Amino acid sequence: MKPFQLCELPLPNETSLESRNVLKKLAAAHRHLAELKGVVRSIPNEAILISTLTLQEAKDSSAVENIVTTHDELFKSGVYDSAYNPAAKEVKSYAIALGRGFETVRKTGLLRLQDILDIQQTLEENRAGLRKLPGTELKNTSTGEVVYTPPQNPQQVEALMTNLVEYLNDITLSDNDPLVKMAVIHFQFESIHPFYDGNGRTGRIINILYLVAQGLMDLPVLYLSRYIIHNKAAYYSCLQAVRDEQSWESWLLFMLDAIEQTSKETVVLIEAIKQQMQTMKHRMRDELPKIYSQDLLNNLFCHPYTKIEFLERDLGVSRLTAAKYLDALCKKDFLVKHKMGRSNYYINQPLVKLFVDIGR
Repeated sequence: MKPFQLCELPLPNETSLESRNVLKKLAAAHRHLAELKGVVRSIPNEAILISTLTLQEAKDSSAVENIVTTHDELFKSGVYDSAYNPAAKEVKSYAIALGRGFETVRKTGLLRLQDILDIQQTLEENRAGLRKLPGTELKNTSTGEVVYTPPQNPQQVEALMTNLVEYLNDITLSDNDPLVKMAVIHFQFESIHPFYDGNGRTGRIINILYLVAQGLMDLPVLYLSRYIIHNKAAYYSCLQAVRDEQSWESWLLFMLDAIEQTSKETVVLIEAIKQQMQTMKHRMRDELPKIYSQDLLNNLFCHPYTKIEFLERDLGVSRLTAAKYLDALCKKDFLVKHKMGRSNYYINQPLVKLFVDIGR
C-alpha cells in the first residue's frame, strides 16, 4: 500500500465530501448546535458557563491523553494553587489556553498560527514551537506498531500549518459546510502533528474556537472531548481510515455525531444549572433576604468551590462581610464548609454533582 501523503487544503475531492449521509447528519448537527447556542444566551452571566464548562472540556480533553484528575482535585486547585497535583495542573493549563484563545478569536474573528503556537505553549509550558527534528511516529498503544508517520521535514510542517491556517480563516477556499470544514481541519491538524507534545489537546481547542470564529457558538462550551473519550477507539480508527482508505464519510459522520450528541447533553446540563440557580435564588430570597444579591448567586455558580477571597473580589465587600455571608449560607445548607490548612473553602454540592454525573 502506498504510504499516505498529506496534501494542502482544500482537498482535491473537497466537493464530494458532502454525501447524502453527511448532508442528513449535518442537518441534525446544526439543529442541535443552534438549540445549544440559544440556551447559552439564556444565561445572563457568561462567566458562569465559561468558568465551569471550560473546566469540564479541559478535564475530558486531558483524559483523552490519559491525564486524569477528579472533580474534587480540579475544583480544589482553583481555590488553592498549592493543592495542584500534576494532572490537575495540566487540566488548569488547558482551561487557561482555551480561555485565552477564546478571547483572541472573539476579538479578531481569526485563529492565526501565532495563536495556535500560544495555545500549545500554554498547554506544555515550553517554547519548543513547531517540530524541527525527525523521528515522530504515531503508534498503536496496544501493539506498539507504527500506524502513521507525520511529515518529518520542518519546512513541510511549517508550510502545511501555514496552509491550514489560511484554510481555517478564508471562507472562499471551500464552499463546504463549516461543520464539514471543522472535521477536515481537525483531521489535517492531527495528521500534520506539528508539535512534539500537546497535539491532541491543541487540536480539540481549535475545534471549539473554529465554531466560535464561524459564529456557530458564542461561548466555548461545546466540549466534544467527552464524546471522544467514550468513543476513543472509533475516533482513532476513523482518523486512520482516512489515511489508509480515504474514508472521509465515516470520519465526517463521527465528528457530526459528536457535535449532535454533545450539543444535546450540554443543553441538558445548562438547563439543569439554570434550574439550580432559580431554586437557590428563591430560597435565598426567602431564607436569607438580607444577604441575597444576584452577584452573590453568580459567584456560587461561577465557583463550585468558593472562598472568602472570591466573594471579596466579586462582590466588593470586606473580608469580614464575605465570611459572614458564607457562614450564613452554610447554616442554611446552601454550601458545605471544608477546612484545608488554616483556611476554609465552600462547596456548592448540587452543582458539583451535576458535573460528576454527566462525566460518568
